[in-house]
Amino acid sequence: MRVGIYIDGYNLYYGGRGICGRSRAGWRWLDIKALAKELVTAHSQWVDPTIEVVTYCTARISGASNPEGQREQDVYLRALEQSGAATRIAFGSYVARVATAPLAVAGRNGKPVISHPQWPVMVQDGAEDDVPDARFMASIARREEKGSDVNVASHLLIDVLTGAIDAALVISNDSDLAFPINYVRDFVPVGLINPTKGYRAGKLAGQPTDGVGNHWWYQMQPEDWYRNQLPQTVGTKVTKPPKW
Repeated sequence: MRVGIYIDGYNLYYGGRGICGRSRAGWRWLDIKALAKELVTAHSQWVDPTIEVVTYCTARISGASNPEGQREQDVYLRALEQSGAATRIAFGSYVARVATAPLAVAGRNGKPVISHPQWPVMVQDGAEDDVPDARFMASIARREEKGSDVNVASHLLIDVLTGAIDAALVISNDSDLAFPINYVRDFVPVGLINPTKGYRAGKLAGQPTDGVGNHWWYQMQPEDWYRNQLPQTVGTKVTKPPKW
């Protein structure tokens, strides 16, 4: 059974940062092919699975705002290529813009609660009357990664519809992938990996018997990262960053 692996790189990275700890070493130098093979072997009931293609979808970090991050990402991408841990790297992009939004705090379940004036900081109108239902507005610089989810969906659909694979493993908890994942379940079995510490996105749910059946779900644990690390040095020149 030929298995295609499709990874949302930023979803996986921020998931690992949330589960393993941002400042903790030992999880970032991830061998994604070894990880995928281990998860398929341990959690699927697929017969004689072999990894056919590993598609890693990401976007390049800007060196203007984060030179260290750009250098480390470049090293990791070269390590994935030279080790064969990724057979295909698809790039999205970053979009820089100014965003304006109401000031808010995190409420229950992390949902935003809009902040309103109250003493000792109050908003008054021209007649010096209090306006307690006013909203504070904030303008911020924002950089958003774009295209990784589209690239995951595109490569997944192309490989399924051209008959290049017999099963698919998708590593992402992005609900924007609900339609393509639900669609391909009619053609091949799908394993869906949640790399975040949060609940699985509701739109990504389903039944093991949907479509062709033999689907499965799994939420990653810290040991999944720590057990599947690339060698300290890949090839002769690509070396794991010291803080990793």
